Amino acid sequence: MMASSDVDGRADGAIFTDQNPSELDALCPSPPGPSRTQRNYERIGGRTGTSFLQTLIHLLKGNIGTGLLGLPLAVKNAGLVLGPISLLVMGKSPRPKLHKSFFLNFPPTTSGPKPLLNPRRGGCSSRMENVSWLRRHSRWGSRMVNLFLIITQMGFCCVYFVFLSDNVKQVVEAANATTLSCQVNHTNQTDVLVPSFDSRIYMLIFLPFFIFLVFIPNLKYLAPLSLIANLVMTVSLILIYIYSIMNITYPIDLPKVGRFKDYPLFFGTAIFAFEGIGVVLPLENKMQRPQRFTEVLYLGMGIVTFLYISLGTIGYMCFGEHIGGSITLNLPNCWRYQAVKLLYCFGIFITFALQFYVPAEILIPPVLGRVGERWEKPVDLLLRTFLVIITCILAILIPELDLVISLVGSVSSSFLALIFPPILEILAFHTEGLSPLVIIKNLIISLVGLLGFLLGTYVAVVEIIARNNVKHKETFYTYMVQ
Repeated sequence: MMASSDVDGRADGAIFTDQNPSELDALCPSPPGPSRTQRNYERIGGRTGTSFLQTLIHLLKGNIGTGLLGLPLAVKNAGLVLGPISLLVMGKSPRPKLHKSFFLNFPPTTSGPKPLLNPRRGGCSSRMENVSWLRRHSRWGSRMVNLFLIITQMGFCCVYFVFLSDNVKQVVEAANATTLSCQVNHTNQTDVLVPSFDSRIYMLIFLPFFIFLVFIPNLKYLAPLSLIANLVMTVSLILIYIYSIMNITYPIDLPKVGRFKDYPLFFGTAIFAFEGIGVVLPLENKMQRPQRFTEVLYLGMGIVTFLYISLGTIGYMCFGEHIGGSITLNLPNCWRYQAVKLLYCFGIFITFALQFYVPAEILIPPVLGRVGERWEKPVDLLLRTFLVIITCILAILIPELDLVISLVGSVSSSFLALIFPPILEILAFHTEGLSPLVIIKNLIISLVGLLGFLLGTYVAVVEIIARNNVKHKETFYTYMVQ
């Protein structure tokens, strides 16, 4: 969910006024002009706009990450047949949702994107102006959307901490057992010969590196590394596909439908993977021909849906009941796939800065607007450090990759992808004669999202508590034996 935008210029006085951009500028940057001060951050790609292919690549990059690698376990939770069918349904559903969110904020015009939610006033315009209730409560609405955006993106950063610690820990522990032979090893446990630190120690080791990474104020400086990260993640993904396809065991005797109590975990993981709302608006905003963004969106999400269904199904068929929170954790301990893990970790490390960019641009500019110019840089760095430390602490508290992914997806992604967009469409366009079928469909989608939010959050929290209790008992038993 990569996103980029400009950071507001500074001005005296209250933050949420006509003269000072609100936090919505992080999502809806204003076009340059005489009434707009030059901002300190430049958007990725500059102001000339991105091409169709460039926008498609950015969209794919924003939707392919750790969520994709966790989908084999999601298919296990749903079942070999029900899982892919559910992914297909969800793949067809979020695309219109994202498209609706785009039109609600940027209706197509001949002169380019025109925001419905005016970021300078925190109020409403165009179609939203016709809804008096929304006009009166627009400030709270924008804050709620920004809140869930912050939770989602910070959740992604927590997942990255856990992903890196688990994979690097596995590589370090199996270093002495790493061979040139890449025979299938479903559990990957017999080759772990050198006990290492707890995964939470690895998170603390990575913490200063993440802090220095987010100190980079302009994402264009990360462009070369981001390009390298895209390439190595693509190569790693291809190798994972090849290995999984070549090592499927026959006959395939896996449950066609999973247990009902595990399905909410599938929902959380799947919606986490599909959640692309954070990247849609900025990408459309910087296209050379924004009227073609609909084509980019449908083509990109079609490719993403195919990748999700194929890797989720193939990965589960290959590793079966032993599948881990990330398919990389099931790869054999040979040098080729140890390198795959490390290369993917590098790509995820660089992507951390892109995910962190969204909450940073929502939270930091309003604070900097209240301090003097001489304190802006120190306060900026301090706030960035604080936010990264918060994500690290949350990851340490829940060091379970699969459950963190499911929890983040259930809590925040379900609101941004399934609950908010259809409701906003009904409220914004009801005066234009929405058909009863569209209204009913939107209400059903929102209810499904709400149900997934409640059940997914509950099941994920229960599983987290249960696993922590088991770990505490094991630690106590080990201490008593010693």
